[in-house]
Amino acid sequence: MSVTVTAVDVHDVRFPTAAAGDGSDAINRGDYSASYVELRTDAGVTGAGFTFTNGRGNELTCAAIRALAHHVRGRTVEEMFADPVAFWRSLSADVQLRWLGPEKGVIHMATGALVNAVWDLRAKLAGKPMWRLLAELPTEELVASVDFHHITDAITPDEAAAILDKGLVGLDERRAGLERDGFPSYTTSVGWLGYPDDKVRALTRQAYADGWRAMKMKVGGPPADDLRRARIIRAEIGPDALLMMDANQVWDVDEAITNMTALAEVDPYWIEEPTHADDILGHARIARAVTGLTGGRCRVATGEVAANRVIFKQLLQAEAIGVMQIDACRVGGVNEVLAEILMAAKFGVPICPHAGGVGLCEYVQHLAVFDYLRVGTSLDGRMVEYVDHLHEHFVDPVRTRGGRYLLPEAPGYSATMRPESIAEFRFPDGPAWR
Repeated sequence: MSVTVTAVDVHDVRFPTAAAGDGSDAINRGDYSASYVELRTDAGVTGAGFTFTNGRGNELTCAAIRALAHHVRGRTVEEMFADPVAFWRSLSADVQLRWLGPEKGVIHMATGALVNAVWDLRAKLAGKPMWRLLAELPTEELVASVDFHHITDAITPDEAAAILDKGLVGLDERRAGLERDGFPSYTTSVGWLGYPDDKVRALTRQAYADGWRAMKMKVGGPPADDLRRARIIRAEIGPDALLMMDANQVWDVDEAITNMTALAEVDPYWIEEPTHADDILGHARIARAVTGLTGGRCRVATGEVAANRVIFKQLLQAEAIGVMQIDACRVGGVNEVLAEILMAAKFGVPICPHAGGVGLCEYVQHLAVFDYLRVGTSLDGRMVEYVDHLHEHFVDPVRTRGGRYLLPEAPGYSATMRPESIAEFRFPDGPAWR
């Protein structure tokens, strides 16, 4: 039976997070928001997707989703997946909209929202959680879902197929391990830049008691403040737990190296987004510097705002990162994330997805599990970010135990929002905004 998308509904959903300092970092002070898409079908099943923004950014991404929606409306699921690259390019290379990117920014994020909704619909129709759908797809179908244009100098379809075929070996054993133990994680909820020291200390102490052994703090304020807060967290978690740092792109290259020279005292595991997201060579220089400063113990991590697979290709080719942070909806959805995961495996760089925000934890848990089961096949250096905000607004929220994600069980991409949450926080007419 064919299933046709009959309507594309777009909702501007915003949550008032700024007042409490939740999500605050060196650059961003906003209300966590989602441009939320529902694909209604003649089968009665609805596909859900979204892209994450920050307050008024929703006005742009919602408009872009509506401008692209005609590429999905009226099409069958079978048609879209019969030639997945052609379908993906119909969105990412829309002849009248591509100029606004190309393949980056608002248009690409809107593409991701729609593409993710299509994949959510497919997983629901298959009765499988997204991670299982992807992990069980035949190699040839996964390879056929990837647009290799502009990245064949880094990975070819044949190389990708070899990686995916190898990932079939031991897949059942790896899945059983995750079902038993969960997936490793770290928390970012302890160290937002807007939190006072006492709150940082209390949250860190509680997170450690709850089983977290990897925690991330925001840096990029006055250097003395960053070091003081880092010392507080390190004192609470002891020498063996991991402490990561995130500068959210605020530093220049030389500034990053200078600041990390001081912060090396507290043994950071990584420095995330130490400079401008597009500065490939700058990241490479910082990576060499922090390796020397820490004897190889600290590495550079980035990717949450990497615009597309080509940026990731260059980061990997330049040896600019030791941790690759894919984002589920910054790029063009599942298809492009598959390309990024495969390139990371080719270059031997572990993936630790970016999460938090609105629904990003729900999304990326599936991608991290797929990477481990079918591509990377090792948990060494792999963790999923966890932020304890806004999960209650999703029908299938993330579940954690002892600092680890538990495998999602419901069909789909865990992207479906509760109708009452949409009604309450829809901007500007929801009761939360009146």
